[in-house]
Amino acid sequence: MNLPLSSLGYRSGVGIMLVNDSNRVFVGKRIERFQGMSAWQMPQGGMDDNESPIEAAKRELLEETGVNSAEILAEHTEWLYYDLPSELIGKVWGGRYRGQKQKWFLMRLVGGDSQINIHTSHAEFNEWKWERVENLESIIVPFKRDIYRKVITQFAPLLDI
Repeated sequence: MNLPLSSLGYRSGVGIMLVNDSNRVFVGKRIERFQGMSAWQMPQGGMDDNESPIEAAKRELLEETGVNSAEILAEHTEWLYYDLPSELIGKVWGGRYRGQKQKWFLMRLVGGDSQINIHTSHAEFNEWKWERVENLESIIVPFKRDIYRKVITQFAPLLDI
């Protein structure tokens, strides 16, 4: 399916900045690689039909991390958009989208690390770690950096860091 870029829309999705009691952020290393490099990211994913953003965020968090006990601290005030790199357009999401529009949530893990399980039936990560907020931008793929800047700008002040 080779539709012109201008005719492609944005896939609706969500993202979750999950923090622990030390205000470190959960990041997972994606199983697949991007341009030969490891890609770390916060949990995120598409919204199902008739699913609200918060429902999608809770589902994605559970599917990708095994976490089902997290307190919602904030919701980003805007939908955030990113475009896929040109080499990925037409190859992901059935070639129907040029990128994603995402609603982001700040959540705090309730309970300890023992509930984290990245080896779920919808596994997307092969490693995970708690990362400092100020390091997030440098470890993610370049095409998502603008979204991460906006998420950090809105959520970091809520974490007293």
